[in-house]
Amino acid sequence: MRVTCIKWLVAGMCGLLAACAIITVNVYFPEKAVKEAYKSLDDVLLKNGAEKTPDVGKPPAAEPGATDGKPQSNLFKDLPVFSFCAVAHAAENYADDLAIELASMPEVIKAYEGMSKRLPRLTALFDSAAVGLTNQGLVTVRDKTKITAQDVELVNRENQSRKVVVTSMAKAILKITKVKESKEALAQVLGKAAATYADTRREEAKPGWWIQLANGRWIQK
Repeated sequence: MRVTCIKWLVAGMCGLLAACAIITVNVYFPEKAVKEAYKSLDDVLLKNGAEKTPDVGKPPAAEPGATDGKPQSNLFKDLPVFSFCAVAHAAENYADDLAIELASMPEVIKAYEGMSKRLPRLTALFDSAAVGLTNQGLVTVRDKTKITAQDVELVNRENQSRKVVVTSMAKAILKITKVKESKEALAQVLGKAAATYADTRREEAKPGWWIQLANGRWIQK
């Protein structure tokens, strides 16, 4: 009887430890602000050329009690990490903060430089229905008879650049929301960052372009 009790006790402790191990941090994802930040970066660094200054968007509106001289990157310095309501209330300022944060990353600037140079040819490929836009915001070949080996390489480089932008957005979200960057936290926001990037690209797609909806279905816009 005593042995059985000990076994149950050990099993219970193991279950408790397992339950504690799977507790995760719930990262707030400001979807609207992320989409606006993507659009700001596209307007300044993609459509208008990479030679534009990375100072995108207007400075965030000052929070009550904040001083005018406070750096933008420290705008939410005094917000508690787990103050979800405070974070949600300040979400309207996240778009500018996120855009500025990404525009300060050399890898993002380099990615947009490449994307800007490829834009004319990539647009022609979309116009001819040779390629389509996936629900992760990437470019995929749909008609191999309409592309060359150089075009395939162009698509591969484009996707690499887009992955850099999306991954950098995920990292910026963690920084802006004051969540410590970890593999788990990054994985939690990376998929949403990619889906929102795809949503932004779908909205910008021209009539006749092939796009993949969030549910996986392909349609011609």
